[in-house]
Amino acid sequence: MMTSKQLYEQLARLGKAVASPARLELLDLLCQGPRSVEILAKEAGLSIANTSQHLRVLHGARLVESEKAGLFVTYRLADPAVCDFFQSLRSLGEKRLAEVDAILRRFREAPETLEPVEKDTLLDRIRSGEVILLDVRPEEEYRAAHLPFAISAPLSDLDSVLGKLRRRKPIVAYCRGPYCVLAKEAVKILRAKGFRAVRLEDGVPEWRAQGLPVVVGEASQ
Repeated sequence: MMTSKQLYEQLARLGKAVASPARLELLDLLCQGPRSVEILAKEAGLSIANTSQHLRVLHGARLVESEKAGLFVTYRLADPAVCDFFQSLRSLGEKRLAEVDAILRRFREAPETLEPVEKDTLLDRIRSGEVILLDVRPEEEYRAAHLPFAISAPLSDLDSVLGKLRRRKPIVAYCRGPYCVLAKEAVKILRAKGFRAVRLEDGVPEWRAQGLPVVVGEASQ
């Protein structure tokens, strides 16, 4: 018969698995969609060996799953609830850790951040063509899931997209959520080129968590 102590021991496996900044960042990246070890290592600024080790820990706690195709191994979240778990942990940190709150406040008070607006209102403005929505994440993340009517414009390839944009229309850029700086950098580039641009704090996981629609695949391009 299982005792409460044994139950807590099993739950503690989750705590041990996420007790690492690197593994939390990997979970955050995987909330965007499946990724190969090589791409995860590049995005997280880790060696491939170190990334593989962290992923094995997450796999051991059944937070991620892996699939091998030839020489490459792709990881994905084991369940959408894992992303919910990460977001709940993040939310708790924002409420209880003054350091986290201070970092996010600096992000939110930055002049390039979009003022709070109803998501339905924003969607209506994008749908009607009043506003251009840019997804500045890598293309594979866009293909995995993106916000409705978003145009894929990876930060590394942003210059090639600028010529297709109407300079008179306001631009909203988004990336992986409140901890991501890709949209922040994109807004700096866009403003330097004469565009009116702001950063949307939410990404796909936040949008989905609010029950708002997301697009899977390459539609809405």
